[in-house]
Amino acid sequence: MRSGLIEKRPGGSPPPNLVDYDHERANFDWSAAERRLSGLPGGGMNIAHEAVQRHADGPLTDKVALRFLRRSGHVEELTYGALAAESSRFANVLAGLGVGAGERVFSLTGRLPELYVAVLGSLRCRAVFCPLFSAFGPEPIHQRLHAGNGHVLVTTSALYRKRVAGLRDRLPELEHVLLVDADGSVADEGVHDLRALLADASPEHAIPDTEPEDPALLHFTSGSTGSPKGALHVHKAVVAHHMTGWYALDLHPDDVYWCTADPGWVTGTSYGIIAPLTHGVTSIVDEGDFDATRWYRILAKQQVDVWYTAPTAIRMLMRAGDDLARSADLDRVRFVASVGEPLNPDAVLWGADVLGHPIHDNWWQTETGGIMIANYAACDIRPGSMGRPIPGIDVALVAVDDRNEPVLDEQGAPVVVEAADQEGMLAIRAGWPSMFRAYLHDDERYARCFAGGWYLSGDLASRDADGYYWFVGRADDVIKTSGHLVGPFEVESALAEHPSVVEAAVIGIPDEVAGNRIKAFVTLVSGVEWTEELRRELVGHARRRLGPAVAPREIVPHPQLPKTRSGKIMRRLLRDVAEGRNLGDTTTLADASVVDEIRKRADDAPSED
Repeated sequence: MRSGLIEKRPGGSPPPNLVDYDHERANFDWSAAERRLSGLPGGGMNIAHEAVQRHADGPLTDKVALRFLRRSGHVEELTYGALAAESSRFANVLAGLGVGAGERVFSLTGRLPELYVAVLGSLRCRAVFCPLFSAFGPEPIHQRLHAGNGHVLVTTSALYRKRVAGLRDRLPELEHVLLVDADGSVADEGVHDLRALLADASPEHAIPDTEPEDPALLHFTSGSTGSPKGALHVHKAVVAHHMTGWYALDLHPDDVYWCTADPGWVTGTSYGIIAPLTHGVTSIVDEGDFDATRWYRILAKQQVDVWYTAPTAIRMLMRAGDDLARSADLDRVRFVASVGEPLNPDAVLWGADVLGHPIHDNWWQTETGGIMIANYAACDIRPGSMGRPIPGIDVALVAVDDRNEPVLDEQGAPVVVEAADQEGMLAIRAGWPSMFRAYLHDDERYARCFAGGWYLSGDLASRDADGYYWFVGRADDVIKTSGHLVGPFEVESALAEHPSVVEAAVIGIPDEVAGNRIKAFVTLVSGVEWTEELRRELVGHARRRLGPAVAPREIVPHPQLPKTRSGKIMRRLLRDVAEGRNLGDTTTLADASVVDEIRKRADDAPSED
């Protein structure tokens, strides 16, 4: 059994929501979970009602729901009552524009109050909301608006002029553009001043009858090739958002909560907006970009209890130095969680040592809509493990063939791996509330995700004898070398343990003898210089930790690895660059210039003999 550690909670903290994991799993029922929410007065279910209106109609109406920290230093707050009124105004604006149920409303803004109002206002009137990253360029914006049949776009004047105006003739379905900061400089047809429309709209809005299976949210996720896929979620997803917030994030009513994810990524919607609001907590929304000093100041000054962030951010905090972390007042912080990329064991231990809290990794996907596997507040944490399935979620490992495709029996059901410590593809029994209901306009691709009543995730993992799951990699990321199956994360974690390395990404390069040879890209700690001596030291470190069959033969330095805006390292791009292939879909890259720099550095790098 792999060793673990237990979270130590600050004095005066409320008891964890989940104490007896086995009992909770044995007795969990989704119908009972649904009854924890109020439902619409006339029956049915609407996310905006559960997240805002029921609180505004009760004792929480004057409680702060969202606290916005603006780049200027100004702080804005919206109570649950004010959020209900403003989202009602937005719903009435949509109605006035003739926007009906099921029509798609997109956003292209930073983390502004108007974005959150637009999300909830759209959900109120049964429109389908789709958030986009504000850093997207014109082509990814066009791809998503076109694929999603975008009818309304909420954006800023600057973003409209620079990235959208030139697309209008290619987007015939985009009838209305709502500018959050209209200044009269844009006079295009269908462009409106959102502030003026909101000022004229009524703050009263009765949420219409909404069925649990009515579509609510559209999130785009990139594939290995081709166009982004639009994953469609329904209003019933709020049941899973609420329960996973309870179990995996340990949310309590009096908490101050901070999710650092942008709503352009599914985490920023599911756990930056919906889940915390259903629990009636106060959420922090920081308009600014990452800055270690400011982040620690926010945690202290805003007295954050629960903090949900990304492994990339954690590694950047590690890179900023332990002294900075230890100088911050983090006494109020009770629970820290992470998602987006597997969290290496040393980062979990760093959290325990430096932040005073081990970091609770969890696993889910855009398609699952909510957390599926997690480490819990009162349960043993095994550093490097994703944890154990959420109560109500049945997880299995499915055998894969030599192409990492799932193995099915004669009836088309997946063949399940029963033994401990064996690898397989993560599969989830279909039917949980936040499961995506479609890939927009692609029924065939959607059908391929399921077999025998199981959703096949495409992620490979192993499970130990105690039911903890351990991430191996994407099915198309696993490296086969000299007869060995090597998970990139295992190698990356070993490299990241070296004191000179902040993070690493590992890929397989075709090799005539070995099938693939392992190549690593590393980002060094600030101030550390790349030398031949350091390269040899890293190779030796990896060989000692992993053995010569698994350790990388090539290691290349790079100050910034290619990542999506949600913080996931794009190993596929590293492989494509190394092999000279077309890069496919790169629209979710946080910084497109990184690819050219990696290509140049990779060409100049020596290999280990």
